[in-house]
Amino acid sequence: MTADASDDHSAVPDDSPTVPDDGPTVPEDRPVVLFDGVCNLCTGAVTFLIRRDPEAVFRFAPLQSEVGKRLAAEYDVPTEDLETVALVENGRCYTKSSAALRAAHHLGGLYHLLLVFWLVPKMVRDWVYDVVASHRYEWFGKREACLMPTDDIRDRFLSGGPSPGPNESRTDTGAEP
Repeated sequence: MTADASDDHSAVPDDSPTVPDDGPTVPEDRPVVLFDGVCNLCTGAVTFLIRRDPEAVFRFAPLQSEVGKRLAAEYDVPTEDLETVALVENGRCYTKSSAALRAAHHLGGLYHLLLVFWLVPKMVRDWVYDVVASHRYEWFGKREACLMPTDDIRDRFLSGGPSPGPNESRTDTGAEP
């Protein structure tokens, strides 16, 4: 199996730069999950991670937010169709199935059992990911506005998440099971 930058899970020095200095600070000591903020499946995955991350290891940024757009540009994450989740960690960016497996690694416990999927060729893992991603709005629905974090989890979102527009209300992430 050949590793590429998005599949590489080796250690990298923590002094790797992450983004230019013209915006919110991106933590270099915590993984950052970039996600489609209007996708119900994606926001459900974020809620899943938050509820299973009592140490608050993960940070989050919707791809539609300014910091999400900057990180996506910095790491060449495709944003045309917002069909990928990305996990930025230690100067590296993991996408699609590799991002999901890195997240499982950080969750620990029984989620480590999912790491057996590293043995599945990336092309196969990502094909399954792409099938779900291409149907995610149809199967799981789409929000009118990006997920808005509640006050108790706001510090986990870079820049506190996107700002609501004049006709948008906050979506409570704490109410989902």
